[in-house]
Amino acid sequence: MHPKLLSTVLLTATLVLLLQATTVRAQSRDYLTPAEIDLVKEAQALDKRTDVFIRAVQRRIAVLNGTTATMTPASSKQAKKDAELWGETPTGSRADILSDIARILDAAIDNIDDVSFHDEKSPLLPKSLRKLSAAATQFITQLEPLRSQAKSEAEFSNLSQAIENAQSIIEAAKKLPEVTEPEKGTKEKKPKEKPSGF
Repeated sequence: MHPKLLSTVLLTATLVLLLQATTVRAQSRDYLTPAEIDLVKEAQALDKRTDVFIRAVQRRIAVLNGTTATMTPASSKQAKKDAELWGETPTGSRADILSDIARILDAAIDNIDDVSFHDEKSPLLPKSLRKLSAAATQFITQLEPLRSQAKSEAEFSNLSQAIENAQSIIEAAKKLPEVTEPEKGTKEKKPKEKPSGF
C-alpha cells in the first residue's frame, strides 16, 4: 500500500475511533450524581421529585457560573450541609454540564407526563408543573447569556437543548387553568358599613 494512502487510512480510522469514544462517553455519563439519584428515588410524590430536579439544575448553573468556588464562610457551612445531602458538586466540561441540565429538564418533563398518564386528575400535576415552570423561567434567564460564551458546537447544542426544554415546560404550564379557588382557611371579608352622615 502506498505510504500516503496508508497514513490517510490510519488517520481516518483514528478519527472514527475518537468519535465513537466521545459518543459512548456522552451516552454513558449519568446526568445526576449518585446522591441526586438517591434523592429522586426517595421522593415518591411528584412535587417533591420536581424539587429535586429543580435543585439539580440549580447546582449545575452554579458550577457554570463559578459560584460554587467563591463561597463566604457563612455559605460554606450551608455548602457542607448540602454536600451531606446532595453529594459532591457536579463535575465535567461545560458541554457535559449543559447536557446534564437538558437531560434533567427532560427527566422532569417525563415524570410529569408519566403521572399524567396514570392519574390525570392528580392535584400534584398542576402544582408540580407550575413550580417547574417558574424555575424554568429563571433557568432561561441564567442560560441565555451563556450563548455568547459557547466555545464549541457541543456546548452550543447542549445549551440550546436545555433552553428549548425549559421553554417547552413554560408553554405547557400556560395551558393549565388559572387558579380560581380561594386558599383554604381564608374567608371573604364583608365591607364595613359606613356610618350615616358621611
